[in-house]
Amino acid sequence: MENYSKARTVEQPCSCPFTGLPSETPEVRVKDGSKIRNLMRFALSRMEDKPASAEGDGDGEEAEPKRSVEKVCRQIMFTGVGPSVSKAITCVEILKRRVRGLHQYTRLHHQTVQEVWEPLEPEAGLDSLTVNRKVPAVWVLLSKDPLDNNQPGYQAPGSFDALWAQAAKEEMASQRHGQRRKRGGGVVGRGKAPGRQAGRPREPRKSQGRGGGGGQE
Repeated sequence: MENYSKARTVEQPCSCPFTGLPSETPEVRVKDGSKIRNLMRFALSRMEDKPASAEGDGDGEEAEPKRSVEKVCRQIMFTGVGPSVSKAITCVEILKRRVRGLHQYTRLHHQTVQEVWEPLEPEAGLDSLTVNRKVPAVWVLLSKDPLDNNQPGYQAPGSFDALWAQAAKEEMASQRHGQRRKRGGGVVGRGKAPGRQAGRPREPRKSQGRGGGGGQE
């Protein structure tokens, strides 16, 4: 492929694995170049409950809180393909920490990605190439309403807290084990010090030899 350059990448359409979703359910398509800050701003605007404004009691001012309430959704979906899978999972975990009590469905599968390669020198007589690759993809559904816990990939609200706590305990245990090994290595080094001192008496012998030579003169 040294004589070709990638012209474009096309993701083949894939049907949503979650059936029966409301038509207003937003979908956040995470790309490799997407910024998490922008993704989370949109997701939080659709999932966080905003309190009604207390300014004024006129009829014209009551319409604004109603429009903000209509934007809030009960469910939201994140999708990521290829290198953007890890970024999509990061967005999901951030949203679960900001909006408590979310039920989760996770689906993993492989999606077809079509790559089109064009020759670097068209006059060389080379044809364009089309390569189909299978890449991993993730679909995550977050819902404020309870979901069927018998479905595969279900995760109950708050279960990620126990996961993070267990990971933190394992990390602390590994750090303590590493510190003990370092301390043990230092003791062994000190134990070798007397062995090094055993070679020091050679220096006085050399000085005595020099002194003896001076006496003979």
